[in-house]
Amino acid sequence: MTDANEVDVLIIGAGVFAAKCYLDLQPESRLVILDRDSCVGGTWNSRPEFNLTFVCEMIGRGYDSFWTQWTVGTAEFSDQAMPRPPDEDIYLEFFKAKHTTKYIESYVDTHSYNGRTLCDRIQFSIEVQSVLKSGHEWTVSAKERTSGVQHSFKTPKLIVASGLTSIPNMPSLPGRENFQGQVLHHNDFGSSNVLISPDIQTITILGAGKSSADMAYEAVKAGKKVNWILKATDTTGPGFFLSPKGVGPYKNAFEIGMTRVAATFTPSFMNGINWWTKLLHSTRYGVKLMSSFWGTVDADARKDANFGRENQHGFEKLSPHSPIFWQNCTGGLLNHKDFFDTISENVQIYSGDVQGLENSLLRQKSGEKIPSDAILCGTGWIPSLQFFTEEQCREFGLPHLVAEEPESEKAHWAELEAEADRKTLATFPQLKNPPEHYHKTPVHTPYRLYRHIAPLSESSATAEDRSIVFLGQVSVGNYFPTVECQSLWAMAYLDGKLTLPSKEEQEKGVALFTAWCRRRYLSNGEEGNNMTFELIGYMDMLLQDMGLNSHRKGWFKDLFAPMWAKDLGGLRGEFEKKHGYKKAGKKGEVL
Repeated sequence: MTDANEVDVLIIGAGVFAAKCYLDLQPESRLVILDRDSCVGGTWNSRPEFNLTFVCEMIGRGYDSFWTQWTVGTAEFSDQAMPRPPDEDIYLEFFKAKHTTKYIESYVDTHSYNGRTLCDRIQFSIEVQSVLKSGHEWTVSAKERTSGVQHSFKTPKLIVASGLTSIPNMPSLPGRENFQGQVLHHNDFGSSNVLISPDIQTITILGAGKSSADMAYEAVKAGKKVNWILKATDTTGPGFFLSPKGVGPYKNAFEIGMTRVAATFTPSFMNGINWWTKLLHSTRYGVKLMSSFWGTVDADARKDANFGRENQHGFEKLSPHSPIFWQNCTGGLLNHKDFFDTISENVQIYSGDVQGLENSLLRQKSGEKIPSDAILCGTGWIPSLQFFTEEQCREFGLPHLVAEEPESEKAHWAELEAEADRKTLATFPQLKNPPEHYHKTPVHTPYRLYRHIAPLSESSATAEDRSIVFLGQVSVGNYFPTVECQSLWAMAYLDGKLTLPSKEEQEKGVALFTAWCRRRYLSNGEEGNNMTFELIGYMDMLLQDMGLNSHRKGWFKDLFAPMWAKDLGGLRGEFEKKHGYKKAGKKGEVL
């Protein structure tokens, strides 16, 4: 590799579908993907023994009993179905995540363009350090994570697909250097020896979300003594864990969530403002009906957990602090029938703040000392955009420090968001009065990307100006269809084939989403990228921008049938025809 690598398209992160989308229409393009991991798959990369195609230099994230939060037929790309896992690896159509890993590995190996597979175009263990633009060209500086060798790439088109779960957020643990056991993030749990080591008998888990819950359950099943510490102050509280069971014709809760009719049960501009959404969310009757519906979902979830059961281990501390409708905490669907019974009977749960570590103990600020042979941190992730400067983040519309935002810009957005907030409350009156809750004061501004993909720009911007996009910077329940639609939109944008509204209208759209997101998702909405229940509306919005509708199935199925990956299968052909693409070579084939 030379010091200056010139390519037509550079992708930062695990953007394999974005690469596929681009190469489908321009197969001779010089396209390179830079991945900081040593295995393909991002969040779903594997432990070495599961990875049959790639040799991992560093540890992967997957572990034997890691399950997906999505179901067979929904967690794949539209052009290649995932083989159905064996029955023992399926529960209500949810499946063990190692099959997603194998699917992605197969995907990059079997898509070939101009004699090179997608896998051939990935450079693993490459850490991007800086991104600079000069004229119409981007220069990306990076280094190899293992050797430290420096590299430089030049490209006219840059796709940032580094996602939201790339860099672990490790808590400050004073005294860690004196701790005799292991301290691991969930990122490293899968390939660690904590569950099989005879030297590790007592495990302490930090965090209140699904990753912490999974680690607690697995540790109990491995025969370990388990402590689970929930933060007591400055917290939105423990996560909401829901039964995955379906009702009626739906096999599971995820299928229900992948229907348009279910999407309309949440107040969102993305669902459109029509007679039905007005009835549900803007009338006294509809608001009462929706309040009753969400109250029933909340009550059923708490009943399933039975937080009031007689228990000596602090199980009641897992009861969420706010109603499920508001999503002010993390959450997820359960993959084990016996989860709550296993936790209540075997896990000692604490609510307190950690002061530090010493020898083989974790010390709480209350003075309580908890014996621990290993500390497992389910403490989330930090932004994966560290290679951009604060000034670049402000320029592109990425989160940047509120304290460093110019006063004129701060006032500009405050005015836009105030008007947007008035519109939000006028349209969705049930958002006026949230329950009492912890609300974190934001340190960073929200995302301000148009359609959550592109920097705000004049509608008449040239193709050279449209040279950077951001994929996967939204919090959704299923990234596969999201990234598929985002990739098509991004390609149309980068190639100057997408007509945009004026910059003023773009800003109003961003401000409206920001104001709505804060009202709808409280603390979790401050980042301006939360779409927990808005996946289908968001996809429809992107496809409508491009004039595409082949994914629609007729009014009845559109409303009541789940959206499957295969439903997006006609988009590429429709996209080519709609936007005047002509094939310059042989299409990529699934080999």
